[in-house]
Amino acid sequence: MKTNYKKPAVIAVASLALLLGGTTGCSDEWLDTKELSFYTPENTFNTPEGLMATLIACERNMRYEWYGDGSPIITENIFSEIAVEGTTDKSGPAQDLNLQITPDAQLNHTDYNRIGWYWYEGFKGIKYANTAISNIDLPEWESEEQKNAVLGAAYFHRAYRYYRLTQQFGDVPLILEEITKPKLDFYSTKREVILQQMKTDLEFAEEWVPAIVDKGAVSKGAVSHLLTKVNLALGLFDDAIASASRVIDGGTHALMTERFGVDAGDPSKNIIWDLHRPANKSLAINKEALMLVIDRLDMDGNMDGGIQIMRQSIPYWGSNINTPTGNKGTSDKAGEPIPQVEQYGRGIGRSRGTWYATNMIWGDPNDLRHAPGNWMDMEDLVYNNPGIAPGTQTPDPYYGKPLQLRNDAGALLTIDTIRCWYSWPHYKVYIPDPERAQPAGGHTDWYVFRLAETYLLRAEAYFWKDQLALAAADINAVRTRAGAAAITAADVNIAAILDERARELYWEEPRKTELTRIAYIFAMTGKTAYNGKSYNMESFSDNNFWYDRIMEKTEFYNQGVKTRHGDEYTMSAFHVLWPIPADAINTNTQGQINQNKGYAGYENNVPPLTEIPPAEEEE
Repeated sequence: MKTNYKKPAVIAVASLALLLGGTTGCSDEWLDTKELSFYTPENTFNTPEGLMATLIACERNMRYEWYGDGSPIITENIFSEIAVEGTTDKSGPAQDLNLQITPDAQLNHTDYNRIGWYWYEGFKGIKYANTAISNIDLPEWESEEQKNAVLGAAYFHRAYRYYRLTQQFGDVPLILEEITKPKLDFYSTKREVILQQMKTDLEFAEEWVPAIVDKGAVSKGAVSHLLTKVNLALGLFDDAIASASRVIDGGTHALMTERFGVDAGDPSKNIIWDLHRPANKSLAINKEALMLVIDRLDMDGNMDGGIQIMRQSIPYWGSNINTPTGNKGTSDKAGEPIPQVEQYGRGIGRSRGTWYATNMIWGDPNDLRHAPGNWMDMEDLVYNNPGIAPGTQTPDPYYGKPLQLRNDAGALLTIDTIRCWYSWPHYKVYIPDPERAQPAGGHTDWYVFRLAETYLLRAEAYFWKDQLALAAADINAVRTRAGAAAITAADVNIAAILDERARELYWEEPRKTELTRIAYIFAMTGKTAYNGKSYNMESFSDNNFWYDRIMEKTEFYNQGVKTRHGDEYTMSAFHVLWPIPADAINTNTQGQINQNKGYAGYENNVPPLTEIPPAEEEE
């Protein structure tokens, strides 16, 4: 059965394209009233179905973060402690961040980084949501409940984008209504003002959005989950506990602790495997899913190429690994006698896991997330190059035996340990890919929000309030399901919470966003971190927990590590906030979008807005 997505009505607004920093020029056709007349609100949004099409666009576009080649989530990963850009054979990928991350650099390309994508898609989603919000009174609704449910879903989508933008870029323009005429006077608004408005909107949405909805749509649980993140970002920890508790204790959702779904009868698998099977994520029995994006092989409007997570995150094991006798040891061609590419996928090592993410956090031998079959070490692969099999001209005694990093003399057997040698979570990234002979990761639904994260968010709120026993209980809910040993109140600090997030939420959470949010909270509260340091807002871009955490946990940045091509991994404290794309600032000729400290253009900043201006009246 195919799932159909309606195409949203497109409203061409040149000024918004300029804000987004896109390259589309303001040609005559953008302002041609005949071209636009078909899409006037009274023709397009006068039915509930027409208005809800804008929300379908929001749902559809949410998928783009995780899907395709060089997906944007990689940029979130590499601006954190869990991964680095592993493409080591050329310059351009985001590795020497001090050199490469500037406002006028290439900020939206799969071979560089996707910072600009987050800016562009963030405001694009806001545009779609605002279209629904501004035109909410045009249709004839069946009831006030139906109208408010749609309005609440639109508020969710707008808040989702603004939550991300304010942790990625800080102060940004606040747009609360549909833009219907050219506008070149955007101003940055204080991050806290934006988040407070999103809190107000989400509290309305929480009241009206249904608890049970179609998969891929906004649920009450998803609203409360996002509200918890906003409450944390505002430093409202009691409110965060309350909103998280409404999800955890509401009766609609529960952690999955019993085997279920397509492989439930396979005794070699376990609950962690079941939870992340593509066919299981949207099952009605799966009570853990709060928000999903939907993408399936037979779906109209599915993502071209699927998620490609295996290509992005698995090592480039098919090349540059030799046997101890010096022969080429591996092959990722399809149809080999030892079919490793079909079993694990063809990786290129683009999102390269750090030692922290692949080794340091995995000390519990009973943790199912790191158990054989779920987790892959390089030594779990074997030498499978058919050219060295018995009976060939160059038989090698190591054919079919586990890979080795070094020979008996201690010499490396790969020329690139960055790209070709690290561990990975097979249970999370293995996505069947029937469209390719060399699997890259096919079509699958994906978790946006999951109840396991809600527990960890509430644990964090308890931590900020020094209620460490309650924090430990929430962390243990996640750990116990995974078979890991419980921790005690004495074990709880922000490191323990971040470690558990890294174990549980790989390729789901936007790691940079969440790490920056935590850095903001340390700066807002002045609370001393486990590293013995305290922080403040005045020096946020110069001295922050985000940077200290990455420097503590990664073996790459500012350690003199260079790629095979010769580029050095560098990072600075000001990268806690990304640069506003120069095009967005330069084309906003009648206003002022501020640049973040550390980047060219910061010297032109003006004080950001601290209040929400009144809505502009239509002429």
